[in-house]
Amino acid sequence: MLLDKTSEAIAHFIGLFETFLEQARQRDSYHEFATRQSQLDQAELPNVDVVFSENHSFVEFEPQIKWTPSSISIVDGPIPPLPYSTLPIDLELPARDVAPHAVMKAGWINGGKSIALPDIEPLGSVANYINQMIGLSDDDNFNVGGSGLKFSPEPVDNTGLEILAEQASEILFQAGPDVPGSSEALIALSDALVEYVESFEPEATPDNVFVQKDTVIEGTYVNGELVEEAPDLNDYFSFKDRMESGPRSDDPLPFNAQAGEDGIVVIDQSVQVEMGQNTLVNNAVLTNLWTGSPVMAVLGNHTELNVISQVNAYADMDSVSAMLESWQQETSSTQAFNIATFERSDPLEGTSGTGSGSFPQQWVVTEVEGDLLIVNWIQQFTFMTDNDIGIVSSSGATSAIYSGHNTALNSVSIYELGFAYDLIVVGGSVYDINVIQQMNVLYDNDVIGAVDGFQTTGSGSYDTSGNLLWNEAHIHNIGGADRFETMSDAYRQAANNLANGDHSPNSMLSDPAFAGSGALRVLYIEGDLINVQSIRQTNILADADQIALAMHRSGFFNDSDWTVTTGNNALLNLAAINDLDSLGKTYVGGNQYSQELLVQADIISTSPEFGWQSSDALINEAVAFLSNDSDTDNAGDQYPDQNYLLPEEQHSDGLQSMLS
Repeated sequence: MLLDKTSEAIAHFIGLFETFLEQARQRDSYHEFATRQSQLDQAELPNVDVVFSENHSFVEFEPQIKWTPSSISIVDGPIPPLPYSTLPIDLELPARDVAPHAVMKAGWINGGKSIALPDIEPLGSVANYINQMIGLSDDDNFNVGGSGLKFSPEPVDNTGLEILAEQASEILFQAGPDVPGSSEALIALSDALVEYVESFEPEATPDNVFVQKDTVIEGTYVNGELVEEAPDLNDYFSFKDRMESGPRSDDPLPFNAQAGEDGIVVIDQSVQVEMGQNTLVNNAVLTNLWTGSPVMAVLGNHTELNVISQVNAYADMDSVSAMLESWQQETSSTQAFNIATFERSDPLEGTSGTGSGSFPQQWVVTEVEGDLLIVNWIQQFTFMTDNDIGIVSSSGATSAIYSGHNTALNSVSIYELGFAYDLIVVGGSVYDINVIQQMNVLYDNDVIGAVDGFQTTGSGSYDTSGNLLWNEAHIHNIGGADRFETMSDAYRQAANNLANGDHSPNSMLSDPAFAGSGALRVLYIEGDLINVQSIRQTNILADADQIALAMHRSGFFNDSDWTVTTGNNALLNLAAINDLDSLGKTYVGGNQYSQELLVQADIISTSPEFGWQSSDALINEAVAFLSNDSDTDNAGDQYPDQNYLLPEEQHSDGLQSMLS
């Protein structure tokens, strides 16, 4: 356990006090002990010659044996200044231009005119492969209110949904069916991503696809437009309000009856139908600070790619019966947002990037054999169907039918903090890749029809849209875009010496970034440095509802208020990558390739092949008499007598979700 200076001084004082006390005790008993010892006959000790040495001979040279020096070496030299973080906070420091790596130093051990080189830990690979998937089918079929009719149209298939998803997927980068789990597969992924980036030409893209490609992209883009400030999700969607809306099992039933002036009880006759309000959310945050250095030397090639691809695809073509023309139609519409932000922080911005003073004379090298992998591979996928079929009539009570309100959430957060070095030398190549891909697919072609003879003297309103598709992505790189320089011949030779196993200090210590520093912490990677951060998020929702409105079989209750909602779904993808690239300069011995790409697309389907149909034709074809009507005399009667239901009798509720 390490002690502070005050505690250490107290400990030394206590130790010295105990030593002096023990010496005094020994003096008090010494004379008595000496007198007794002199009275004993002392036999002469035998004189035995013992040899304490042994000759060792070296064996022949054996290849492939590596010698690792001890972790601490004492060398002569000037004592470097202590790092600022270890100094008292009230000490005034002289003004100096400190290189960025100085703040990342470990504490020095000093004594006399020698220094102890710090012991540094080697860095290991880190890889996270996370696959989050949610599947839900909530296709309800209900008959509520006692109409005495049945409604059995063909369920909506997923053909239109599959067509939309296929069109949206064609815009995104396809990594292949196999997850890249090796260095070779990740390098192949990098090559394929380069081809994907190069395949986009901003001038040759369709009108519904926006492409921005450059070596550096900065700023926030919303649906293809560069904006000063991104829209706030809270202005369009509230998780709290969505969670609090709809019924709960523990909610008390509302009062829906009151006594009139004449003593007659008046019941609030209303029908509320909500068949949407599904919420699909994918959320992922990656923070990669696994390793970094003020100087990096790459003997091979350096590839840097930052890619954001976003697609919103939806079909929202609703069919409403002409019998509901007098009803109030909500003006809400489906809104789609693609929001992407590219941000970069340069630690050298505003500084010279060089220190002052003499160059260091020593370094400590730790080595990684083979490749160093920093991989986070996240896939989030949600597939939900909520294609409801129902027939509803008023039964003279307060009725509320909820056949949606499903919620699906995928969420992951990764924070990686590793080790920092003064110099990183890569014997192979560097692959630095950040990719975010987001896709929302919504199929919301609803049908609201009315049976012949349906009428209401109460108020009526319907809302078949109001959906929200939201993609938001943020890539933040730490490291200047102009940090790359061609490696000089002298630097290349020094790096090759290090790669060949010569860990003795060489000319790399004379880099201006190291001026005024003590002994350097050096990481040597024998193979490639592969840094891949990938997030892929997908929401697919089918919410094609079919509902028929009918009168009660008794012919009563035509003064109810009606509210029908079949939309208001929310599909949200939220992703962010914070990636540490470099704290300073990067010298490249081979080729250097940097490219950033933004793709934002909206696919809005208005094609007839997506299942649009006339509501009146569907209702007239699908509604039939109950099968238990055996009296042929009533074949022409829409509401057979034997199925008559008195107002005070209970009605069926197939979903058991009606509040009365």
